[in-house]
Amino acid sequence: MSDTGRQSFTDKAGAALKPDSQKSTTEQLGDHFKGTGDNIASTLQPQSDKSAGQKAGDTFSLNSNHNDDSLLTKAKNAFGMGEKK
Repeated sequence: MSDTGRQSFTDKAGAALKPDSQKSTTEQLGDHFKGTGDNIASTLQPQSDKSAGQKAGDTFSLNSNHNDDSLLTKAKNAFGMGEKK
């Protein structure tokens, strides 16, 4: 089961298994935008906050960010507004 706000694994599999030549333009655009949104969500969500299933799904789909800090946390740290360690 995918985490909240992430594309479901069945949607990803369905999009990947159906050849683009059999998809309508609307379907291709939908797959593109859903995939892009899921990539952004994967990058913004720290690995430590992902469920085991989501980590496995991201690894399988080559969508793993392998970082512990989200982009927001990295930006805060870059400007000195993050947590002091």
